[in-house]
Amino acid sequence: MLSVVQSASTRKLLEDAFLSSFHLASDIEHHLSGALRETLERPGSMIRADLALRTGRTYGLPEGSAEKLAIAIEYFHTASLVFDDLPCMDNASHRRGAPCVHHLFGEGAAILAALALINRAYALLWKAVAGFPVGLQSACLDYVEQNLGVAGLLNGQSQDINYSKLTADSRVPQQIALGKTVSLIRLALVLPAMLGGAPPKEIHLLKRLAVSWGLSYQIVDDLKDILHTAEQGGKTTARDADLDRPNLALTIGIHESFRKVDRLMRISDRIISKLSQRQPSFGFLNGIREQFDKELSTLS
Repeated sequence: MLSVVQSASTRKLLEDAFLSSFHLASDIEHHLSGALRETLERPGSMIRADLALRTGRTYGLPEGSAEKLAIAIEYFHTASLVFDDLPCMDNASHRRGAPCVHHLFGEGAAILAALALINRAYALLWKAVAGFPVGLQSACLDYVEQNLGVAGLLNGQSQDINYSKLTADSRVPQQIALGKTVSLIRLALVLPAMLGGAPPKEIHLLKRLAVSWGLSYQIVDDLKDILHTAEQGGKTTARDADLDRPNLALTIGIHESFRKVDRLMRISDRIISKLSQRQPSFGFLNGIREQFDKELSTLS
């Protein structure tokens, strides 16, 4: 959704690593290899990878470790999108301006491709934490499970697809967003900070920023589902109302959605200011923050 403010060299590094970190052997069955190749050649904005890479650099992680963390998180995110688009989930037809992988290569190939990305992501994570103290390795991997497992992203996705059966409560869509959307942004900000030995206060601030940005990200995405055409958004729109899925903008209203994003952005501004005072290199967060205003301007 967000077009991240990146230097051309950083963008190129991430795109190259996204493609090259997954080797496709010539003897892989062609439906699976086709699904993977199609996915790897359409990397999206890579905001999570960018956040992880630059946060890792802020805390002095070796470049190789920071890059592996970044690509692992982006693989997790990409796999979640492949699953999300399946007929049993959102039944989407387009993603990133092109037909969804399951439309091109079949549902089975799409599922296997998503699993392959997850497997590769875990391998990259292991390589990223290798050489660090065992206790720190364990804490980082536990944190990954907390955010991606049944207490995090998976629970959020399950609530999403079963939303019509849940108790009618205006707080539920936000709870789902905390699982589905905030989890990966939290990983991108907090995991490299943990590995880099960030002080507890900064970890706390990064977690708060992830919540603020993750909820804002979801609200803007939900507004796009209502207000944008498929051509504008590059993916299937109007799915939430059609499928009776959670949509924060539908729950609280369009006007209140803009107000809520504004409140969340003011909170994030204060957090970024505190982080930048402690670590001046966190100034890069301001550039990403500005993208929310640009995204909102396309909706108003």
